[in-house]
Amino acid sequence: MTHQNTIARAVSTEGIGLHTGVPVHVRLSPAPSGTGIVFKRVDLDGFTIKAKAKNVARVSYATSLMRKGVLISTTEHLLSALAASAVDNVFVEIDNLEVPIMDGSAIPFLKLIREAGLKQQRAPRSWAKIIKPVEVVDGQKRISIFPAEDFKITYRISFNHPLIGDQERTFTMNLPGYERGIAPARTFGFFDEVEMLRQSGLIRGGSLENAIVLTKTGVMNPEGLRFPDEFCRHKILDVIGDLVMFGRPLLGHVVADRAGHAMHIALVSRLLREKSAWKLVRAPHASPAKSRSEAPAIAASPAS
Repeated sequence: MTHQNTIARAVSTEGIGLHTGVPVHVRLSPAPSGTGIVFKRVDLDGFTIKAKAKNVARVSYATSLMRKGVLISTTEHLLSALAASAVDNVFVEIDNLEVPIMDGSAIPFLKLIREAGLKQQRAPRSWAKIIKPVEVVDGQKRISIFPAEDFKITYRISFNHPLIGDQERTFTMNLPGYERGIAPARTFGFFDEVEMLRQSGLIRGGSLENAIVLTKTGVMNPEGLRFPDEFCRHKILDVIGDLVMFGRPLLGHVVADRAGHAMHIALVSRLLREKSAWKLVRAPHASPAKSRSEAPAIAASPAS
């Protein structure tokens, strides 16, 4: 895919915020080449916030954007679906401060994007190809990116729970594989932490319909898990969405060990500072672009 993409027509959906519990409507609409992914708070006179690292504000239990005090929260699942679908340019119109959680996965957003369709644009697409490793370490948590010819993620998690334990999965970006094995993976949490989180003003909209809730020995969800390693798959879903904040699709192998939203964004920030670690190419396996300044800003990951 050598050219930028937007969606072919506007589409909309609605739901509630996981943390706020408030109803919210979202409308995706086409955007010109070079726009990137831009959120519009239609309840605040169309105030815009671009999905880029400089606007990331909070990264504890979700990845949130803020500009001039205006917040857009829980962006990662929608951004993940846009990245996997190779949508470079789109306006995301939203009438509250949190993207709806839907069923806790990226599947509803993926279906919405498919309903909209893709429209190829005239401007060329460029990728940031990793040419030397970059790593961020915080105690036992770490995340790295290594040179590779495609966009690949290896994620490792470790939880002291009989249904999780140590899990590891590697995924190379492609839309069919993402749709089958990554997008359906839901966010998860522990029942023992529910009251503490709610007292902190979080997960007010959380339920068994939009999250996996773990007891000490199992899950409360009557339908069970969608995959034995659904937890690890969801972390891959999250990092795909968070890496959109780099502003261009990446070609490299991301290796994460017990990371999370904060570590994902820390890697993005490190890459933005260490410009010698990557070069722009006009297409995977192609020669470098002439200069970084000549390349369009793109905010999605390639689907190979």
